[in-house]
Amino acid sequence: MSKIAVVNIYSSHNNTIITVTDITGAETLAKASGGMVVKADRDEASPYAAMKASDIVSEKLKEKGINEIIIKVRAPGGSRSHIPGPGAQAAIRSLTRAGFKVLRVEDVTPIPHDGTRRKGGKRGRRV
Repeated sequence: MSKIAVVNIYSSHNNTIITVTDITGAETLAKASGGMVVKADRDEASPYAAMKASDIVSEKLKEKGINEIIIKVRAPGGSRSHIPGPGAQAAIRSLTRAGFKVLRVEDVTPIPHDGTRRKGGKRGRRV
């Protein structure tokens, strides 16, 4: 019998957070972030940090005997960016290289249906 887990990848332009839960989402099996593996704050969102974070997660999953995963990618969303950060792609690639069978990859970024106003004011961000 194959064991299935859900890998939630939250990827912004400041950090990449990887959380692994069981199918129901009730129990967290493993978690890691870009900030756990690099020293400099500016490197937290880098593909390298995401790759190292997913290596930590995949090691823990291998110990628990999980071999099939469902990946859910999320960007900040809402009134912020709807595009996942640079770490998302690297994290997915690293998980597939670790030998897991990826059942599906979903985008679960929250999209507002006419939500709140975006920050920056009437004239936008003036640089």
